[in-house]
Amino acid sequence: MEPGSVVSARTLTPVTGPAVAVPDSGWLIHLQFRRFAGCPVCNLHLRSIVRRHQEIEAAGIREVVVFHSPAEELRKHTDDLPFAVIADPRKRLYREFGVKQARRALLSPRAWGPIAWALVTGVWAVLRGREKLPAPSQPRGRLGLPADFLILGDGIGGDGRVIAAKHGEHAYDQWSVDELLKLAARAPRPDPTP
Repeated sequence: MEPGSVVSARTLTPVTGPAVAVPDSGWLIHLQFRRFAGCPVCNLHLRSIVRRHQEIEAAGIREVVVFHSPAEELRKHTDDLPFAVIADPRKRLYREFGVKQARRALLSPRAWGPIAWALVTGVWAVLRGREKLPAPSQPRGRLGLPADFLILGDGIGGDGRVIAAKHGEHAYDQWSVDELLKLAARAPRPDPTP
């Protein structure tokens, strides 16, 4: 999936909460692909999304985050997340959207700083009881690359078209909240005149 691709309509079932339509008629969908439940690098990024979630929603964006962990494992890590978290243990969505895994996920020098910071803050969060350690074994691997897609809903001037995409080159290569908000500000909006 690249900009211009059309995402076929579907309903995704989060590990908790109500079903989510993708695309959604009233929202831009920020579809994020993360690695595995409890991934320290993913948690570091998701904390930035949680801190600015109200700002993201005010911009008309609905967050939908996909992990390749099973739902029962994800539930242990998603209690305080204010957005939909989707389990895709067979990586069907990953394949459909072209999300890859590679050794460079952890080996890229550009990822080392965020990895170190994620480990420090993650250990502190685990010690304080705010996060849980990931399962020691990850059946679908630990070398996943992140990916982000911004999908235009039909009620806001679109047809499920991907208007922006980023396929990460290392474990911490994804849109920042500021980048996401800039992309959303440039998104087509419905014409208010009849």
